[in-house]
Amino acid sequence: MSSDETKPSSWALVTVIIVIVIGVFLAWKFLLSEPKVEETPVVIDEPAVIEAPLEFPPTIDEPIDESFTTSLPEEPAQTEMPTQELLEPEIIPITPILDDSDSWVQEKLSAIIWRKELLELLIDDDMIRRFVVFVDNFAQGSVVYSHSPFVKPTSSFSAKQELVDNTLNKESQIFELDEASFKRFALYVDLFRAVDTETLVEWYQELRPLIVQAYSELGYPDKQFDEVLQASITKVLDLEFPKESTELIRPSVMYQYKSPEIEALDDADKLMLRIGKDNLLVIKSVLLEINEKLNKGN
Repeated sequence: MSSDETKPSSWALVTVIIVIVIGVFLAWKFLLSEPKVEETPVVIDEPAVIEAPLEFPPTIDEPIDESFTTSLPEEPAQTEMPTQELLEPEIIPITPILDDSDSWVQEKLSAIIWRKELLELLIDDDMIRRFVVFVDNFAQGSVVYSHSPFVKPTSSFSAKQELVDNTLNKESQIFELDEASFKRFALYVDLFRAVDTETLVEWYQELRPLIVQAYSELGYPDKQFDEVLQASITKVLDLEFPKESTELIRPSVMYQYKSPEIEALDDADKLMLRIGKDNLLVIKSVLLEINEKLNKGN
């Protein structure tokens, strides 16, 4: 065969080889350019394998690992829990009605007065109303003995005659106060001394609703009894025992002060003078303590 006849077949073979090479090259490029997806094998029937060995609590015979016990969270101490006493509701004292309050008042007074025998000086009938009426009248300068919370002294007022002169008429006779008249108030002054003023003021706040009710019965719904009580206390504290003579005259059955200035005082001030200077000073000291505690509570 001549060389011209073999050329076409040679070129055909070369062409096939080139196509195969190009095909292989394109296939290789395609495989390299496609992203690889890693498939995670899924195990259905086989259980997961735990590499770390399981730790079981120690048995009775085995020693307890201290690190295991100390690593547990500590339980809160029982002392931090509220006690039963803190959870109990507060007991509020029940105040009786005004008409049935006498026995309750007597029980309270017995708790704040350490000399129990002095309680006999108090009238145990309608005690709150008596107190309210007496204080209201005293603040206005009058004394209503029919509403006094105290029983009357066992002895009566007495005076000593200074000058006896038959030539003088009855209006000119001069008298002076008898010290025995001061002594008849000694037990009442002791009653003031025997009061626990701190507890008395606290008890007054507890008693106040009944006092306000009794005071409203007098026709003063818009007036506060606290102001009236304060006025009564101030009236006693401001009273000065007169320096001049407290001589008396007796133009009629009743005695009168010889001094017009003293005679012009109201009945409440005259009552304080009849108590006597020493007794008045004791009452003032007790009322001063009560007044300070009342003002501190407001």
